[in-house]
Amino acid sequence: MTLTGDFGEARFRVEIADDNAERAQGLMNRESLPRGAGMLFIYDRPGPASFWMRNTLIPLDMIFLDETGTVLRVHENAVPLDESPIFGGDNVLAVLEINGGLAGAIGIGPGDRLSHPALPQDRAAAPCAAE
Repeated sequence: MTLTGDFGEARFRVEIADDNAERAQGLMNRESLPRGAGMLFIYDRPGPASFWMRNTLIPLDMIFLDETGTVLRVHENAVPLDESPIFGGDNVLAVLEINGGLAGAIGIGPGDRLSHPALPQDRAAAPCAAE
């Protein structure tokens, strides 16, 4: 998937979590995450989204996106094993988790756009190029 913004373009190789079991497991119990990798959580419809770090061993940045793939909010450096809720907003369709600190290092922020074929292409702010 690709994120674009004032910083230019950032590409990530993501695992997709698009069912309840995959979303519940997330990146729990992993001791590392390669730079340039992440997990993209996708929901059936936009709604409120809240995450926590139970059983998550590495710091993560959480990037909350609306149904167009536009970044709504970035939570940087979520603390491993912390069970405090991290609220992402009310109209979240997807959440990208990447290594903690990477969003800030790249410059990812609200208004940036994610491109991935799993997002609704008819509403995408950055639709995927036709093959």
